[in-house]
Amino acid sequence: MMKTQIFVMTHKKFNPPNNPIYIPLQVGAALNPDLGYMRDDVGDSISALNPYYGELTGMYWLWKNYHDADLIGVCHYRRFFFNERGTLMTQEEYETALQDVDVMVSNCIHAPTSYLEYFGNSHNVKDMLLAGDIIKMLFPEDTQAFEEVMHQEKYYFGNLCVMRKSLFDAYCDWLFTIFFEMEKYIDVSSYDDYHKRIFGFLSEELLMVYITSKKLKIKEGHVGITAEKAETVEFKLAMVQLVRTGQFTEARKLFYDFLKLRPDVQLELSDIKNEIPDIELILFILEKEKEEGINGMYKVSHELPELIIHFRKTKTILTNYKKEGSLNDLAKQYLTCNYVSDVMKNIILLNMD
Repeated sequence: MMKTQIFVMTHKKFNPPNNPIYIPLQVGAALNPDLGYMRDDVGDSISALNPYYGELTGMYWLWKNYHDADLIGVCHYRRFFFNERGTLMTQEEYETALQDVDVMVSNCIHAPTSYLEYFGNSHNVKDMLLAGDIIKMLFPEDTQAFEEVMHQEKYYFGNLCVMRKSLFDAYCDWLFTIFFEMEKYIDVSSYDDYHKRIFGFLSEELLMVYITSKKLKIKEGHVGITAEKAETVEFKLAMVQLVRTGQFTEARKLFYDFLKLRPDVQLELSDIKNEIPDIELILFILEKEKEEGINGMYKVSHELPELIIHFRKTKTILTNYKKEGSLNDLAKQYLTCNYVSDVMKNIILLNMD
């Protein structure tokens, strides 16, 4: 009988799925308090390199230390493969899905440019080019696949995958051979904590290089997000506290300082409620109204979640006004009763798409 295990990479406490095929694996365990899950710092391990490798320290550990599975998969504490019913895939569903293909990957996302250019917009493109040079040196037969993948306008995110354990081991052998050679040349001393996870970012597309070169068959799985990123939640809670106490200027400073350090929190896959763009404008409105002595938005509520609802209702009204050129009585009543100032109206109108 085939055995399937899906390992859920995590660096945070979370509610694991109530299904024995899903096993939480604490990554970077060598550097952090024990979460009570299986750890990646036992046996042959690179757990201490987690700041640079992200979830790959867990993949390395599985490659070297876990041999009790026929099919093995990698998910994250808030990202899982879902079935057509919108629930987590079962063992039977994984095994059926992998009958005629080699690898299940995340659903494809189309980039506005070539992947290489897209990568360079958020990271140091020289790192990806270095990976290409190392591949050319160590695995010249894979160079053409690297060039092909880099010029595609699509990518697969998150290192989510399911495959036979034998194939997983072969892929990890290839991947870590490249990365350990790269370590001799790459310099991340000037990178912030987010960008230091460079090997995790590089591997998201190197999986497709491997798949392309080896002519493997893939199945795109539907990835469901079960929760917002922990850092995104913490960031929003900090905004809530500062707004609640009327510290709007401090909130705006923290907002931009934090996004410089962790630009990933505003990505669609992290900010699943798409609240961060609204929070940015809400903070601006609150600060401007305070400067001008206007008792507007803050009179509606001191609670940021309620202000987001109010902001969105107001934006909908103003969007309709911009299209139709007039407001109905219900819209006028809402704007009046909820102290919508000219400052708020102008900021929303100026920032409409």
